[in-house]
Amino acid sequence: MTRHILFLLALLSASTLFALAEIQIEGRHGWASRLPTWRFESPWTRRLLGARAVTGYHLYVQLFMLVALHLPYGLGLARPSLAAELRILSFLLLFWVVQDFLWFVLNPSFGIRRFDARHAWWHAPNWWWIMPRDYWLFTPLGLLLYMLSWGR
Repeated sequence: MTRHILFLLALLSASTLFALAEIQIEGRHGWASRLPTWRFESPWTRRLLGARAVTGYHLYVQLFMLVALHLPYGLGLARPSLAAELRILSFLLLFWVVQDFLWFVLNPSFGIRRFDARHAWWHAPNWWWIMPRDYWLFTPLGLLLYMLSWGR
C-alpha cells in the first residue's frame, strides 16, 4: 500500500509544481499561444490534436520529462525492467493529465469554473462531455500500465 501512496504523492507533487511553473510561463494564454516557439500544423496533427499545433515548447518539455523519468537508469540507480518501464510510462501519462487539469484549477485566469470547451479553445475540438478527450484516453491507459507494472 505504501508504494501506491508514494506513487500518488510523487505524481501530485510533480504535477502541481509543473502546473505552477507553466502558469508562470504561459499565464492566461494556453497552449503556448503567446510564447516565442515554433509551431507545426498539418492535416494529421489537426486530426490528432484538434486545434492544437505541435509546438517546440511542448515537444521539448515532453521529451525532457521522458528523459528525466529515465534518469535512474542512466545514473545506475535502477535496472531497466518491463515493470519499471510500465510504471514510468504510467507516471508520464497520468502526470500530463493531472498537470494539465491543475493548470486550469491553479491558474488565476481560469479556475475550475472556466474548465470547459469554451474557455480552453485548444481542447475544444476534442472536448468529450466534462473534460478533454486526452483525459478520457490517457487516464485509463495510465492506470492500466500502472496495474500491469505490479504484475500479479
